[in-house]
Amino acid sequence: MRIAIAQFSHETCTFCPERTTIDSLEPYVQRGQEVIDENKGIPNYLNGFISVLEDNDTDIIPIISVGMAPGPYTSWFTPECFDKYSNEIANKIKSQMPVDGVLLALHGAMAVEGVEKPEAEIVRRVRKVVGEVPIMVTLDLHANEDHELTDASDAVFIIRTYPHIDTDETGQKAAKCLIDTIKGKVKPTQALRKPGVVSASIFQGSEYHPMKVLYDLCREYEKRSDVIAVSVAPGFAYADVVDIGMSIIAVTDNNEELANEIVNDLCQKAWDLRFDLNKQLPKTKEGIAEVIELVNQGKGPVTVADGADRTGDSTHVLRELIEQGATNFAIPGMSDPKAIKYLFNNHQVGDNVTIKVGGWASKFSGEPVEISGEIIFMGSPEYKRVGPMGHGQKIKDSKIVTIDMGQDRYVVVSDRMRGANDSAPYTAANIDYTKLDIIPLKSRVHHRAYWDDIAKVDYKIDAPGIGAPNLLTLEYNNVPKDAYPIGDNFRR
Repeated sequence: MRIAIAQFSHETCTFCPERTTIDSLEPYVQRGQEVIDENKGIPNYLNGFISVLEDNDTDIIPIISVGMAPGPYTSWFTPECFDKYSNEIANKIKSQMPVDGVLLALHGAMAVEGVEKPEAEIVRRVRKVVGEVPIMVTLDLHANEDHELTDASDAVFIIRTYPHIDTDETGQKAAKCLIDTIKGKVKPTQALRKPGVVSASIFQGSEYHPMKVLYDLCREYEKRSDVIAVSVAPGFAYADVVDIGMSIIAVTDNNEELANEIVNDLCQKAWDLRFDLNKQLPKTKEGIAEVIELVNQGKGPVTVADGADRTGDSTHVLRELIEQGATNFAIPGMSDPKAIKYLFNNHQVGDNVTIKVGGWASKFSGEPVEISGEIIFMGSPEYKRVGPMGHGQKIKDSKIVTIDMGQDRYVVVSDRMRGANDSAPYTAANIDYTKLDIIPLKSRVHHRAYWDDIAKVDYKIDAPGIGAPNLLTLEYNNVPKDAYPIGDNFRR
């Protein structure tokens, strides 16, 4: 068997300030054999494809891998950028014909100017090349999709964990289904429904209420011998697109009636949970006050989930930590390219500096915050992820500067958005995370795969931002009227 594999995956926050262009993605593209060499052994979709195909003595045809640029501030794809990579996938597969099947690692929350359903369009372009051979698709859990994707593909498999620790497993499942389909062992039959529920990512953790209710039901359905997969994508609320919101997909073995029964049942359950998927959280000032009190009560370390900050420059949490006298905290990344340029041009490790940082990317970012302290690290560190997500993946950091403000208070100023889903980014910045009582993270759920084993409390906070937990603070122009709670039918 000859199987083509490709990846074109992007989670597009349409509220970000810049367009996604060829220049922003091209430096991070992998092509041909590099797709295998750079992903084999790393727990991700492509490695899942590769491992199953190798076990089945299959000729693997690696096409391309296009993903997120590290720490982008980018919004809508330009048509030229989307066409370049989607057409490259189709054209390179065409040059390798015949193939017996195609595996596509997509995302589901890509947003493109002039293309309403980009993932479906990618599959359609491949379909024109390969004809009736099976095409299997993997999606991120934050996918916004509708029937156009299931109409174009043979089977869609969505990861089932958030934090995302089953991308490899999902890739394997798609590859196994592809091989079984080619051999005539199964006939995938899909159904997709959308319950009309939109929710902020911070409420979508798979092991916590309310999403656990839906995922437990999925696993019950999957115990049936004629069910291949049941998937729930709670969706990505920060893409202002027509197919925003939760998508539910059932893949059965030649049983359309059952597939429809499953998705209809899950849709009703999801609608019943819509209020739990849109809760109110403490605002920044009151939230930080409560975090400090938790630490004073001996309930630290506390992780602070600032899920609203999509550009990495938001200063709301940092300002409150300073003004309320918090100690033993470290901001792992405050993105500020201008501040980084100044620091690298004028200072070195050991210097004491006073500088304003953050508050530049959007109207939600807050005012810049002035910090003073000693520079204890400057550089572009390289390290490997140590947590369950992407364990062992090599990271080449942007330029960063770590400023020690005293009293175990640290701010890492970074050239681009920088998170810390595990402790490696802290260690690379010369910060001993074991001394921290407060771990403020520009994260929603991903950090919990690692930090839940270290922190005693995970504290969600409603800071202003373009990824705000309160979706009603954002202005949508393209969403359906009946999309709860942001559609016009519910805003009245």
